[in-house]
Amino acid sequence: MRLDVQLDGRPDEAAHRARALIDAGVDGLFTFEGPHDVFLPLIVAAGAADVPPVDLMTNVAIAIPRSPMNLANMAYDLQLLSKGRFRLGLGSQIRPHIENRYGASWSRPAARMREAVLAVKAILNAWQDGTRLDFRGEFTRHTLMPPTFDPGPNPYGVPPVLLGALGPVMTRTAAEVADGLLVMPFHSHRHFRERTLPAVAEELERAGRERIDVYPQAIVAMGRTPEEIAAATVGVKALLAFYGSTPAYRPVLEIEGWGDLQPELNALSKTGDIMTMIGLIDDTMVRTLAVAGTPAECAAEIRTRFGDVADRVCAYFPGSTHPKETIAALAAELGGTP
Repeated sequence: MRLDVQLDGRPDEAAHRARALIDAGVDGLFTFEGPHDVFLPLIVAAGAADVPPVDLMTNVAIAIPRSPMNLANMAYDLQLLSKGRFRLGLGSQIRPHIENRYGASWSRPAARMREAVLAVKAILNAWQDGTRLDFRGEFTRHTLMPPTFDPGPNPYGVPPVLLGALGPVMTRTAAEVADGLLVMPFHSHRHFRERTLPAVAEELERAGRERIDVYPQAIVAMGRTPEEIAAATVGVKALLAFYGSTPAYRPVLEIEGWGDLQPELNALSKTGDIMTMIGLIDDTMVRTLAVAGTPAECAAEIRTRFGDVADRVCAYFPGSTHPKETIAALAAELGGTP
């Protein structure tokens, strides 16, 4: 399997980190919508003369506060800079963040994301094919494209547009309109097999599509020694507690019999009691909701969970900045590019 790992968000450090990760043998780099812009580190990595070519992806860029035209422009230019190695991963976020962090409007997230994906693809395809732009949706309209603003065909083609999802409605939306599904990292093997994959299969059949690329994501507590694994597990527990406090993510806990934990974590999150939240995530939850162990053990578990449905995996290492040797060991165990 090919390995994608997170490129740290600071743009001033992106080139150095990208070189180190590529030297370690990773196949792709992704960014997420955190404290820094989601696109800038990828622009730095793609444009730096001393960074070798590598697959690049937003994982994810929050689409609801952004115009599809802005997203299409960024996707086009990153596809150009990376020489055809870019994938635009989009996500919806949850209502409090959309309204209170982004200052945008929230309603019917699956419908909005469906339209965002279709609008971005319509704009990119109009540029690529030289056809008239005429997208008329419920939430957005794009019917004006004077030659001055039309970049023309991209020599590397149109980049894939992926959609991140966890629940069945958004998962079906991805299967209907996107080029790929980014499986939300907060999940279990059972949730992935019993909820995600059936939703994908059902929607593909309904929509008359043959397939969609599936991009699994794994939260990983990895180390070469027991001490390193224990240290990495602390960061993983903190992330699992954060995700577990979110009402929208309760179904993942419920399928494993831990549904009552969600409101407890949510109440603690509102008081800022992070340490108590972390204490509620035990080792069984870590093994179920994340992947833990040595690079060889983590690679074996990743292949068991996803090897029959995907040829690459996105690995998150919350709270850990692993040395080159540890990342290299995981990449080697996974087998790298086929």
